[in-house]
Amino acid sequence: MKKKQKILNDPVYGFISIPYGILFDLVEHPYFQRLRSIKQVSLTHYVYPGALHTRFHHALGALHLMRQAISSLRAKGVTIGEEEAEAVCIAILLHDVGHGPFSHTLEHTLIEAHHEDLSLLFMERLNDEFRGQLDMAIEIFRGTYPKPFLHQLVSGQLDMDRMDYLNRDSYFTGVSEGVIGYDRIIKMLNVVDDKLVVEEKGIYSVERFLTSRRIMYWQVYLHKTVVAAEQMLILVLQRARALAEMGQAPWAPPALDFFIQRRIRGADFRENRNDLLDCFAALDDSDITAAVKAWQKHPDGLLSYLSYGLLTRKLFRLEFSNERIPLDYLERIRTALRDHPRLPKSAEKLLIFGKESNAAYTLDSKEIQVLTKRNGVVPMSQLSDFAIEPRTFTKYFVCYPKEIDGEV
Repeated sequence: MKKKQKILNDPVYGFISIPYGILFDLVEHPYFQRLRSIKQVSLTHYVYPGALHTRFHHALGALHLMRQAISSLRAKGVTIGEEEAEAVCIAILLHDVGHGPFSHTLEHTLIEAHHEDLSLLFMERLNDEFRGQLDMAIEIFRGTYPKPFLHQLVSGQLDMDRMDYLNRDSYFTGVSEGVIGYDRIIKMLNVVDDKLVVEEKGIYSVERFLTSRRIMYWQVYLHKTVVAAEQMLILVLQRARALAEMGQAPWAPPALDFFIQRRIRGADFRENRNDLLDCFAALDDSDITAAVKAWQKHPDGLLSYLSYGLLTRKLFRLEFSNERIPLDYLERIRTALRDHPRLPKSAEKLLIFGKESNAAYTLDSKEIQVLTKRNGVVPMSQLSDFAIEPRTFTKYFVCYPKEIDGEV
């Protein structure tokens, strides 16, 4: 007798299963298998050496949590048909299939398109291949399906995407502050008027979840060394493209060379979907790594300096500030870079500045709704003992080579 599901051993959840049928077929598809070669948290392993897990791990983990959520909601009397259950599982499985190399880092450098838009295009392409079996999953992913709570399970402040990446990233980085009670939160979910709510007795677990997410952003995802490494990688690709535009394109693996030689935007993907998706699907972390390894010996001083620094972890200094970086300070750094005898020509181009923001909780249409015993469904921010401040925290940064330490 044929088994009904494939059993996998996940380091975070233990044994998880994938039902045979469309879900297993999608996992086996080359578009999804490509996620094995895309790191979940980009260059975070420069600070946390264990953070080498991939988007493949994350997508399977999110699928596992989605199946738990469906089971829990059904146990409370929420009507979720078999076709709907399969569709929402497909939506969460493929929610990150549009990610490029090193995930978010190069999202607007190599191509000018958001990964969610590309995920949708991949789903539409797969829907053609699977003869319409993804119709409902695409509706759920877009948020147009008549049951909004299914979309909220895929994309919302308590979605299965966030549940898994916080839990998984905490596990692989070893940052215990990111550990969340995902299992309790899932058991506290319910549905009222086709909208996702959390039962009142689960609000403290949700507060812990929101706090953990904020800590993970500043301690892991936006750690100053991680940001410095990612900014250097962006500069590497920008320099390679600048050289290409001058007719001096550096060698690169074919999949990467295609995007260095061309500026591809979201509209281009929509107009020439199949060909460009195939080009994009051929691109992963290994192409970037191979190129950077080769470019450390390139005759262009800026490209070789940046590439060598990335490969040997000779990273830029990054300074965070709660206030905007003063213009005169930026000018002093720029002058010191330009005049430094051991830096390559035009080193002033190595100055990077910008800002990073993170909100623990936002007051918008996706605000978490709480099912209370006395007042029915109310926004979480209106609870008298809600302790999370709904505001966006912004830090400004300046990033530059360490060779000029003490000169500015």
